[in-house]
Amino acid sequence: MAKIYVSKQFLMFLGTGGLAAAVNFGSRIFFSQYLSFSNAIILAYLMGMVTAFFLAKLFVFTESKQSTAKSAFYFTLVNIAAVFQTWLVSILLAYYVLPSAGISSYVEEISHFIGVVVPVFTSFVGHKHLSFRM
Repeated sequence: MAKIYVSKQFLMFLGTGGLAAAVNFGSRIFFSQYLSFSNAIILAYLMGMVTAFFLAKLFVFTESKQSTAKSAFYFTLVNIAAVFQTWLVSILLAYYVLPSAGISSYVEEISHFIGVVVPVFTSFVGHKHLSFRM
């Protein structure tokens, strides 16, 4: 299993995913000015997801023979699981874990950052074997 994560492809996934995560994180801060934290997380995740799809297709899973429509379908399914992971971790940290640990500064930012990082490994496997299958 470790072999899958020690590869050029996974490093490219981390790089493109990092850029998509930055879009996600930055847009969440913007959306939070107008929406609740919970809703801002979901909308920001969608922004990051669109960015991630195109970057993954162009730079990570370049050998996929799957149609764009089929890739987008599976990409969406994998990301439904990932957005749930992101939302759950972010909410648990922001409303329960960090406050009970006495942390009161940048709670939403810390929570959302950790929430975005959590699904990296499961998403890579899902995209490699479903979204952009060879």
